[in-house]
Amino acid sequence: MSPKPLILGVGNLLMGDEGVGVAAIRRLEQRDLEARADLVDGGTGGFHLLGLFREHSHVILIDAAADGKPPGTVSLIQPRFASDFPPSLTAHDIGLKDLIESAALLGDLPRVDLITISVASLSSMSLELSEPVKAALPQVETMVLSCLKAYG
Repeated sequence: MSPKPLILGVGNLLMGDEGVGVAAIRRLEQRDLEARADLVDGGTGGFHLLGLFREHSHVILIDAAADGKPPGTVSLIQPRFASDFPPSLTAHDIGLKDLIESAALLGDLPRVDLITISVASLSSMSLELSEPVKAALPQVETMVLSCLKAYG
């Protein structure tokens, strides 16, 4: 098991705000965090990420959420089960929920800090984040650093 936490950003960069988790990872890669954490672009999620959950005792997961909050709202939760996720994660809703549930069933669920960024809607074929979501990236970065500090 890796002694370093995993910072995992998920999302589809081709769908505008849906790609905010990956955009956050790209921003964090500029911060020289490699000594403190493993940073991974998880794409659109799925069971191939289960191995990463098994290799780390702490995962900071960054994702878009279609949760009805104003676009750009940043939230932190610590889900233990699929039912703990916001009501509607975007295009990969089932994959991430199933991933958490599978890790829990296997006894491999690490501590998970889920940072969500609220989005208004999905954009088809757009590489750009909306202004409210893009403006939330510094807050996401601050929250990630806070989670790392709290973990030790």
